[in-house]
Amino acid sequence: MRKILITILLLAVSNVIFAQNQFSGTVKNQETGEAVFSASVYFPKLEKGSTTDIDGHFTIKNLPAGNYKLIVSSIGFTSYSKDVSIPASEIQLVLKPSAVEMEEVIVSTPFHQLQSENVMRVERESVSELNKKGAVTLADGISQIAGVENLSTGVGIGKPVIRGLSSNRVLTYTQGVRMENQQFGGEHGLGISSKGIGSVEVIKGPASLLYGSDAIGGVLYLNPEQYASAGETKAEFNGDYFSNTLGYQASAMAKTSGEKLKFIARGSLAEHSDYKTGDGQRVTNTRFNEKDLKTGIAYQNEKFKSDLRYNFNRSELGIPEEIGTQTTSKTLVLPYQQIDNHILSADNTVYFANSSLNAKFGYQFNNRKEFEDHHHHEEEDGEEHDHDEEDDHGHEGEHSEEGEDLHPALDMELETFNYNIKYNLPKLGKFETIAGIQGMWQDNRNTGEEILIPDAKTVDFGVFATTHLHLSLWDFQAGLRYDTRTIDSEMHGHEGESGYMQAVDLSFNSVNGAFGAKYQFSKNLNVRLNLASGFRAPNLAELTSNGAHHGANRYEVGNPELDNEQNFQVDFSLEWRNEHFEAFTNAFHNTINDYIYLTPTGETINENPVYDYIQDDAKLYGGEIGMHIHPHPWDWMHIESSFETVTGKRDDDTYLPLIPANSITNTFRVEFNQGKFIQNKYAFIRLKNVFDKENTSAFETRTGGYSLLGAGFGGRVQLAESEVQISVNGNNLLNKTYIAHLSRLKTDGIANIGQNFMVSLQWFL
Repeated sequence: MRKILITILLLAVSNVIFAQNQFSGTVKNQETGEAVFSASVYFPKLEKGSTTDIDGHFTIKNLPAGNYKLIVSSIGFTSYSKDVSIPASEIQLVLKPSAVEMEEVIVSTPFHQLQSENVMRVERESVSELNKKGAVTLADGISQIAGVENLSTGVGIGKPVIRGLSSNRVLTYTQGVRMENQQFGGEHGLGISSKGIGSVEVIKGPASLLYGSDAIGGVLYLNPEQYASAGETKAEFNGDYFSNTLGYQASAMAKTSGEKLKFIARGSLAEHSDYKTGDGQRVTNTRFNEKDLKTGIAYQNEKFKSDLRYNFNRSELGIPEEIGTQTTSKTLVLPYQQIDNHILSADNTVYFANSSLNAKFGYQFNNRKEFEDHHHHEEEDGEEHDHDEEDDHGHEGEHSEEGEDLHPALDMELETFNYNIKYNLPKLGKFETIAGIQGMWQDNRNTGEEILIPDAKTVDFGVFATTHLHLSLWDFQAGLRYDTRTIDSEMHGHEGESGYMQAVDLSFNSVNGAFGAKYQFSKNLNVRLNLASGFRAPNLAELTSNGAHHGANRYEVGNPELDNEQNFQVDFSLEWRNEHFEAFTNAFHNTINDYIYLTPTGETINENPVYDYIQDDAKLYGGEIGMHIHPHPWDWMHIESSFETVTGKRDDDTYLPLIPANSITNTFRVEFNQGKFIQNKYAFIRLKNVFDKENTSAFETRTGGYSLLGAGFGGRVQLAESEVQISVNGNNLLNKTYIAHLSRLKTDGIANIGQNFMVSLQWFL
């Protein structure tokens, strides 16, 4: 056996030494024949590419032999794909000029295609574009995407809502692994900084085929920023200032790459004071700060690729209770959260002749602490106050002086290991197939006085296969998956006493499938139809809770008899585009069996109303419609409009809670890529109209509509060998006092953030 292993190893090494395939060519403008500078030439399956030089020439080295899809793209041109057989002789590629935005490769779906080629419609936005719209946090930024909203507690705490579903019904992926950070809680945000994230992809609808339990409502997929191209070293410094919170965030990045070895590192920090509403009041204890470190090292040769990434994030977030002392201090006051999140991921791919094996492994350690009113202090003498903003409460803050030994009331440690192993089978005719296994091992431990969920272990395992068939006008994709989850929790407390949590040893399983078709009706018209099922196993809080949730002001009682949530969704999409006009319509209907929700019992414990977890069938339906006009010959002009609507009902025809209000967003923007002193200039004005929210659940109140005006401008300046990007963006310019329906501060009558200006400076070296 040892001799066989040595022989296999020598064969692998010899392939690395002697197989030196490279791919080179030029990219030209189809209309003028001129070279296209800085065009991207990229093999998605290999995750390897290059950019063209001033003469339009490119070279990609260390490629494995085989057949691969090549994506060619550049700003101002239509992206396109082409099948290439490696090794190949030098090739000439042409790009057609277009005012349509450059298409990117979609990573969250299995076959890594352009959006126009994808059977499933996926929304994609670069984080730089979201930042241009004045987003304070990542959760705030993704709410700019049609069909996505933000369930918020102030400015610092937010989580994505995709077509009315959130928390454990929406999965977040970062660094290629599912993110686990006690997301069951209403006041538990994303816990990741936008700095170091390259782009955001959103799958709207059940994605259990690809991701297993908890993807019943969709997936938020965060792509880390890319390494430098081979032979390049780059650095970046970034600073942002926010007028409303008197806050700032700063970030520094450095990356360097050789032909095979690559390295990147980024450090970021942010601090914000309490935010100010439109009526001039600061919302006490909505201040927050964040420290973030992201780093990665990658190696790639002709047969093997490995990408090791690490992210540490510490977020300290005030938990608001009422509007009290008016201060611009950034010092945290009680109660507040401190969350440490460590994510270590390894993405490895082995390339064979016409197939590949990809193995992703992730390790996470999440430590969530909540500090409450154990110590009482007056505000420090000399601390800056806005006395003219002081309200009638006159409450003084309680804070922890530096060096004071505070013990957390709540202290939860969540340790997670997950894996995702996929084999890309050799193509069989026009069929491309992927089969794989996924799994997760998780351990939850409590060391604090308060217990929200018991100590428990969770184990997931899933096996799946999906295939894609490409024809001249049709594309089909189908797949099947089986999952199992076991939850084994420990008993907490004593039976019959308050806070008692019984031990559970439960197993859940589900079979799910998906089928999708895309038809190219004409050169300009695409039609997509997707049918998919998904499931969600109940979480620990729903199964075992027995205690007061102070943030929600209620006493929750779990139900160990809960079953899987199981859903089936139909998506229909129409997209029409030419060089100067785009329009889309997305409609969906989502049926959820055994939907889990809280209902009041009419009882109280320690003045807190008691809520039980129960199940009922539910349905959600709605969609998005929009258009984008960039008229000829004014290709620099863009007019965009989108409307989104969701309705959610239980089986008894009553409405579901936390369903976003209907809204319409209109944007007018101009872009000028060329200029004598300033390049990539842009300016925009945006108006978002949110309609009255009348269709509420029995435990919600209606929310009035409102309109928010935003605007911004920016551009790049060349300074010797470096570039500086400057942008100024404003949100809620008219300083509107409003309350969003998905704000968790709504029940206290506390308004959302008022007028805010964001000034950003980026220096690229």
